[in-house]
Amino acid sequence: MAEHFNDRDNSPPSGTSGIEPAPSAQVFKGRGAVSNAASRYLDTHSVRVDDGWSNPDIGKPAPARQVLADRTRTLITRNRSPDISFGQSINPYKGCEHGCIYCFARPTHTYLDLSAGLDFETRLFYKTDVERLLAAELTKQARKGRCEVLAMGTNTDPYQPIEAEHKVTRRVLSKLLEYRQPVSIVTKSALILRDLDVLTELARHQLLHVYLSVTTLDNRLKAKLEPRTASGAARLRALATLSDAGIPCGVMAAPIIPAINDDEIESIVAAAADHGARCVRHIFLRLPQEVAPLFEQWLAEHYPDRAGKVMNIVRASRGGKAYDAAWGTRMRGTGAFADLIADRVAAACRRAGLPKPGQEGAMPLLRTDLLRVNGAQGELFDLPSRDA
Repeated sequence: MAEHFNDRDNSPPSGTSGIEPAPSAQVFKGRGAVSNAASRYLDTHSVRVDDGWSNPDIGKPAPARQVLADRTRTLITRNRSPDISFGQSINPYKGCEHGCIYCFARPTHTYLDLSAGLDFETRLFYKTDVERLLAAELTKQARKGRCEVLAMGTNTDPYQPIEAEHKVTRRVLSKLLEYRQPVSIVTKSALILRDLDVLTELARHQLLHVYLSVTTLDNRLKAKLEPRTASGAARLRALATLSDAGIPCGVMAAPIIPAINDDEIESIVAAAADHGARCVRHIFLRLPQEVAPLFEQWLAEHYPDRAGKVMNIVRASRGGKAYDAAWGTRMRGTGAFADLIADRVAAACRRAGLPKPGQEGAMPLLRTDLLRVNGAQGELFDLPSRDA
């Protein structure tokens, strides 16, 4: 199944009124978005208007989490974007409880006629029947003699909080190990350490890369920016544990947000090197589709003193727009500020003794010659289920 997340066009589909930030906002503890605008794909939209008498949103309780089964028939999605290093991926969940306000995957919830705002953080879906489906898909690939690295964490975090209950990611990784399928994981969660047994075995067969995403080391900023993620310190401790176990690890300094966390670039790179990272990569803030108004609304609520400055720099780095999805530059931006950020990351890596971003050999090549037609054939060690 081809992955279909087109962030190249910020114009609304025909027949809709466009993407507008909600006129009222409320900050909920543990949530990133401050509104819940309807999906742009709905035929009709309602807009609340304040008549001056009251604001019915103020004082509402935080929206409750809802977790539903996603009975998909395909797990592996294909990527056709020429500027992304992976060609296929698995996302065990739709929606993400981490609540990162900047998450570029938020618009995918509108395909479900749900909001990219609070719905994305609270209306969550987990994949079902993953062992059977994945075994069939990997067997099919093996019979065709085709094997390429799978990516996890490219859309939503595979170790978001509901993974502790549903264990979909663990079941996927166990099946990948059984079939000797290489995988690269990106996560913000220290929950990854629960699966150290599986991860260590994958790494022993040269089948695993792990990237810890570190956005900030400031817990006050983290609580606003990505409220239900692990602290920066906890991510660094997880990085050290994984690295000490022989697992090749890197750090994603992502996203870099002007006037919000760009002052931490050097400290993040230095801390990454100190905790065992083999490389550091960065991504400039991306604001496709609904993410732009959500992020601007978040800025107005949390950083009104610098909201204009932030968006002015973002637009200067995106050809005058809140977002420009041109391949080759969408991850880094363009212009003087984006170039300065790239230069600072490269200089910080050099001082920390890390290879410059993008340099070949920073992470060992993963093996793609071990994929099995029928999975394990008796010699694989028994993995604990961790269901207790």
